[in-house]
Parts: sequence; structure tokens; C-alpha cells
Amino acid sequence: MESTFSACCALLGFILLGAPAAFGAVQPWFWVSLLVLTLLLLVLWVVASVERGFLRIVWSPLYWPAALYLAVATVQFFGHLTADAIGTRESLMKLVTDLILFFVGAQLWQGGSERLRNRFGLVAISYAFLMSMVAILQYFSSHNLIYWAVKSPGITFGPYVNRNHYAGLMEMLIPLGVTYAITRPKNDPLRALWGFAVLVPAASVLLCASRGGMVSLLVEGAVLIAVLLRRTPFRVGGRLVSTVAAGMALATLAFFWMDSSGASERLAAVFQIIYSPQAKLTFADRQTATLDCLRIARDHPWLGTGLGSFETVYPRYQSFATDLAWNPAHNDYAQAVAETGLGGGALIAWAIIAFLGLAFGNLKERLRAPGGDWIQLGAALGCCGILVHSFADFNLRIPANAAWFAVLASVGASRLPSEGSEISGQIIGLESSAKGS
Repeated sequence: MESTFSACCALLGFILLGAPAAFGAVQPWFWVSLLVLTLLLLVLWVVASVERGFLRIVWSPLYWPAALYLAVATVQFFGHLTADAIGTRESLMKLVTDLILFFVGAQLWQGGSERLRNRFGLVAISYAFLMSMVAILQYFSSHNLIYWAVKSPGITFGPYVNRNHYAGLMEMLIPLGVTYAITRPKNDPLRALWGFAVLVPAASVLLCASRGGMVSLLVEGAVLIAVLLRRTPFRVGGRLVSTVAAGMALATLAFFWMDSSGASERLAAVFQIIYSPQAKLTFADRQTATLDCLRIARDHPWLGTGLGSFETVYPRYQSFATDLAWNPAHNDYAQAVAETGLGGGALIAWAIIAFLGLAFGNLKERLRAPGGDWIQLGAALGCCGILVHSFADFNLRIPANAAWFAVLASVGASRLPSEGSEISGQIIGLESSAKGS
């Protein structure tokens, strides 16, 4: 009975850890494999529930906008209301993958023990450290090759063709590592090691020179400091803020130590918003593309041009010259409004507002609980980072990053019931036939 539940958790871990390593799962056979594994995950969860004799479905207010957004994409595809049926079909399959991960992630988080939830933070910090070490070694020992062997058309960092998407992954993992590290007991002999394990991924984001990644990390740090000062006892919050600030300083020093010869130029490229000699796309290009997306939405206001149809539709609206193929809009929100209309944009806004309310509401009381809520805070911060980055990039259209975001959103928006208390209104119980047989 518990073995199936453990297998379900293990499969989810395999999906989350394997997808980024497979070039972000952007190639067709990778993201199709991700969909197949996700469907298997759902089946395993149902089997585990049947074995327990009680099917429990944890309810979340986020299911409503998610289901309605899926309905919009479904109507577009089956109603032939899309400019690119193949693109909509592909995007619909990816959307189903992410929604299943969001659903199952919430069920496993609520159904697991405190030890399992704490282990999630341990896995995240360990994975971020190993991934960033490989990325740093690859950066210094190969010339734009992934895994020292695969040629890349973009500015590579780690297993990603695009360094901004590597930064997007780290934006989600680093807050989990930080909240795990700062809540370790004082007598934990590995406490200093966990702190070091967070510094390396943070330094790697600086090293990859992703402007969006840098801004997102600063936003995450500012939100975390505000939470620590406002939602924890003064002495505890002050001590943790000092720890976080010291960690940020050490990560910067580690960056200078690793790349002392070109540190000033690299940091200048990070903060050069209008133009960067290392960037193929300027801020002005992204801003113009965003305005073009709004023109698409003006002409297709209600249901948009179809989920996944941007690449087909955009050439007719592109208002600037470039020799680059402008496949995504480099602004997930503007592209979503262009593809799904005002209705889809409203659903996204609804989901974000509801998520922020669930993730950061009642934090003062929740953070007094042991372990679990701190990991939830880290997950929520990671989601905030990627939501900020999405104003200037397309991390949520990278299958591996979207999978991590879906699971972290389910964790960050969850509510852990106090031990022995009723959870009426949050969990719907349906007796399975196995119990009566």
C-alpha cells in the first residue's frame, strides 16, 4: 500500500530531476516522454489511493482557472478556432502535462508525511548544487557545448541551450534551498554545508549573465527579507535576514573569484538593460514584440489566435526588422493574451492573484509550524521569481521549467492541516469500492 505511494513520489522526483537534464525536455521525444511519464504518475496515484481504500482529492481554488484555461484551449482546437492546429495540439498536450503535475503534486504533498515534505527541500538543494557545479565546470572547460559534446545554436549554460532558461530553473530551486538551509537546527553538523550548497547555484546565475535571472533573484531575496521581518519574531527574523544578506554577499564574492578576469564586463552585461553586446535580443526588441502581441489581441480579442499559434501568426504583425526567427514573444503574459484572448488573460490574472493569496496569506501563524510551511514558502518564492522573469522571457514554455513551476505552485498554494484536525472543505473523500470488498 505505502510502496505504491512511495513509487508515485519517486516517479515524480524522476520527472522533475530528469527533465532539465534532458536539455530542458524541449525536443519532441523528450516532452512526449514527459507526457507519458506524467500520465503514468496519475495512474500510480489512483492505484495508491485505491490500495488505501479511500480516494482523497485535495481541493484548491486554483483548479477553477486552470480547468477553464484548459477548456479555452480545447475549444480552440476541436472548434477549429486556431491559426495553427498543430501548434495548438502540441501546446494542449504540454498544458495537460503541467496540469496533471500540479494536481498530483498537491495530492502527494498533502498526503505525505512531514519527513517526506522535508526531504523535498533536501532533494532540491542537492540537485541545485550538483546541476550548478556541472554547469560551472562546463562553462570553463568547453566552448558552447552541452555536456562537452553537443553543439548549441544559443548561448549555452548547463544542459540548456538558452542561459536564461538555466537561470529560470535556478530561480525556482534556490529559494527552496535557502528556506531549507536557514531552518536547519543549530546542532545540525551539515548546516554550513547546506549554506555552501546554496551559494554555488546563486553564483552560477551571476556567471551565466542572465539579466532576467539576476532581477528575479533580487526580487525573491527582497520578498524573503520582507517576510522574515514581518512574519517572524523580531530576533529570529533579524538573525535570518542577516544570514540571507551574508549569503547573497558570499555568492557575489564567489562569482568574482570564479570569473575574476571578466567579472566587471559580465556584471555590466547583466545590468545593461537597453543593449548588451553579449545578448542577441535587446530590451527594445522585447518591448516592441510585446506591443505587437497586444495588436494581435486587438484583432482577436475573445479567444485569441489559438494556443501555440504565435510562431505562425506573428510574422504578419512583426513591426521591426531582425534576422532572428522570433518564435516566442519573450513575454509569456503578452503571448498568452495574443493566443487565448482577453478571456485567457483574465484567467491567468485570476490564477496569479489566487496563488499569491494562498501562498502568502496567514504566514505568521503558518511559519510557526515545523518544517513544512518553510518549504512551502521556498516553493512560493520560486514561483514568484519565474513569474517576474516571464515578463521578459519564455521559461514557462520550456517543458522542464514548466513542470517544476507546476509542482512548486501546487506546493506553495497548499494548506497543511494541523495534526489531528478536521480538513472539511479542503479534502473531498470518496469511498472506493476496494474498501467495501
